[in-house]
Amino acid sequence: MHITTSANQQIIISPHHPISPSAHHHIILMNLDYFSRFFDNDTFMYIVLPLLIFFFRIIDQSIGTLRLIFAAKGLKRLAPFFAFFESFIWLVAIGQIMKHLDNIYCYVAFAGGYAAGNYFGILLEEKLSIGTVVIRVIPRLDTTELIKHLRAENFGVTVVPVDGMQGPTKMLFTTIRRKEAPYVIGIIKQHNPTAFYTIDEVKVVSGGYFDRKNKSIFSIMNPFQKTVKS
Repeated sequence: MHITTSANQQIIISPHHPISPSAHHHIILMNLDYFSRFFDNDTFMYIVLPLLIFFFRIIDQSIGTLRLIFAAKGLKRLAPFFAFFESFIWLVAIGQIMKHLDNIYCYVAFAGGYAAGNYFGILLEEKLSIGTVVIRVIPRLDTTELIKHLRAENFGVTVVPVDGMQGPTKMLFTTIRRKEAPYVIGIIKQHNPTAFYTIDEVKVVSGGYFDRKNKSIFSIMNPFQKTVKS
């Protein structure tokens, strides 16, 4: 038995092992030329196919960007999972390029999707806000109320006496989840609007004053999760 796809490719199926309708549907969908049946040839070749390649590249490159960022943050379990889908989608896109080498629009779509995928991948990572950061604050005003407020919100605060440009002062340290940084900065500005502060990413944290709830990967990657004070 032969099955002919829209690209005139024949698949031989043994009569002793007939292919199910759902499997046949998935074989056709692996080929983007499946969509050509809904458009005339020129519309498909120069508009629809480049757009499909463009969006496939955005998806696979966004996944690739997230994979690299997660690997750098030490999330070893996530990186292989993302790598599988990244390579699978890339193969689908590059397969269409190799079948339409005379179509310059496919080349442009492929490169454009790569560039856009990097951008959207970074935006998505910022939205997810995975990781831990340390905030260092050198306030210009009295820190008593600021320290009380932060500790009342269950943020661990370490106070160190330092000698600054304008004489002795205090430096505040707090290590928090990255999602909580905007909330903490709001508290700092509320009590010390002109305070100098820096935010640095922390790769590994051991011990410390943290809430140990919601450790599942779904809670870590949920961009809509409300801030959990630590």
